[in-house]
Amino acid sequence: MSYVIIFILVLILISLISWFLTVYNGLIQVKENIKKSWANIDVLLMQRSDEIPKLVKVLKSFVKHEKKMFDSIMEARSFYLGASSVSEKADADSEMSSALKSIFALSEAYPELKSNDNFLKLQERISGLENDIADRRELYNESVNNYNIRIQSLPDAFIANSMSLASEEMFKVDEKKKKDVDINLDNIYDEPSN
Repeated sequence: MSYVIIFILVLILISLISWFLTVYNGLIQVKENIKKSWANIDVLLMQRSDEIPKLVKVLKSFVKHEKKMFDSIMEARSFYLGASSVSEKADADSEMSSALKSIFALSEAYPELKSNDNFLKLQERISGLENDIADRRELYNESVNNYNIRIQSLPDAFIANSMSLASEEMFKVDEKKKKDVDINLDNIYDEPSN
């Protein structure tokens, strides 16, 4: 009789340890998925950032008097390079996207720019990166959502609390930054700078 009780206790103990390890490993997996998803976004953001100086160089050869626009895109790039948190990088991404929209709108005012192979290739490359970033952002947010649900759900919440796991932040854009970019090409031929 005592062997049966010992066997049942050992079986219960093994079941509890197995359950704990399964939950623990599952939580580690969803946490690491967030890191992987973020790394994928960061790589694309960096690739886009690396393309911007090339784009500005091509544009400067056609559009000599748009210093303010060039400065804004380079500031957005610097902001991204200095960003460390997800929210800072989301803000930098939004600023860079807005600046790029303004830059690409220039091609409407400069037909020779619109037909330049280098500009068209860079525009296509950056547009492709923008689409890839949007896709990766969706995957990242899905990973964060799965993780946040998991650490708040019972019984996983007990182990998550013991591991000091906290909710992660979604990749979202500030409401102010979602407004359409106001692109004014009326003054495009005013006062060329040296």
